[in-house]
Amino acid sequence: MARSPIIATPATAITLMTTAIMTTITAIISTIMTMIMPRESAMFDDFFLRAIFAGVGLALTTGPLGCFIIWRRMAYFGDTISHSALLGVALSLLFQLNLTLSVFAVAALVSILLLFLQRRQALSADALLGILSHATLAIGLVIVAFMSWVRIDLIAFLFGDILAVSQSDILVIWGGGILVLAAIVWLWRPLLASTVNPELAEAEGLRPERAKLFFMLLMAVVIAIAMKIVGILLITALLIIPAATARRFASTPETMAIFASLLGAVAVVGGLFGSLRYDTPSGPSIVVAALILFIISLLPLVRRGAAPAAEQRGQSS
Repeated sequence: MARSPIIATPATAITLMTTAIMTTITAIISTIMTMIMPRESAMFDDFFLRAIFAGVGLALTTGPLGCFIIWRRMAYFGDTISHSALLGVALSLLFQLNLTLSVFAVAALVSILLLFLQRRQALSADALLGILSHATLAIGLVIVAFMSWVRIDLIAFLFGDILAVSQSDILVIWGGGILVLAAIVWLWRPLLASTVNPELAEAEGLRPERAKLFFMLLMAVVIAIAMKIVGILLITALLIIPAATARRFASTPETMAIFASLLGAVAVVGGLFGSLRYDTPSGPSIVVAALILFIISLLPLVRRGAAPAAEQRGQSS
């Protein structure tokens, strides 16, 4: 059986991802070199650069994942998993566990539970997503309310506090991001094939259900490392908006993934400068910057590429 021409080989995917990373890092270095805003102290430089590198590392990871969320029409799934992160935060504080690992564990368990319930077909997919999304968020809030002995800044968890990112946080973000990108390269063909035509992917022995499970676990990893950047309530926006903007310019799945990463990085840098200039929360400022890029992409004068083949096939199936 002939291979579909839209499915890239692993070598091609690796080359594209490497190009995206190198291009983005070069752009960030150029941005830092041309900063014209006043610098008051070495401490200011340090925390602002940490915020930039943390945000860019996250944007490189969320770009490709966001594309698959759009192609698979799983935006509400992203909300469900991100809302479950608050339950992970509550359990982490209650049992004094590592925050990132606790959030990942809860998000992964919710993903597996959702996949199990979908197979049982007890309820429709949107009903299951609605129940799990609001139930985990509510349980997390209730647990936090009972912990009167712990002082918790819920705003930081809900909307992020990227300016408080430490060097260890950067290592976690970049380390987790590299693992996620490597996994995407490894799973690129089965994920793309199952997005285009699950039955054909099954016939070719690509095991789309296993690819879907791995995709959900990758989402859990990203949410765990992204929570401190944009917050629980805004993670899905950073996944979807840059990918939706990239769709306006891309003609292949690979270029859409690259553009989504680059646009996410631009939104991070622009949002951080806006946050610094107007004294606004960093997480929402990044999302607003991404939204501005999306609105610009809708203008008639902005050139639009053909819809990626994966999306065309997904809509026709």
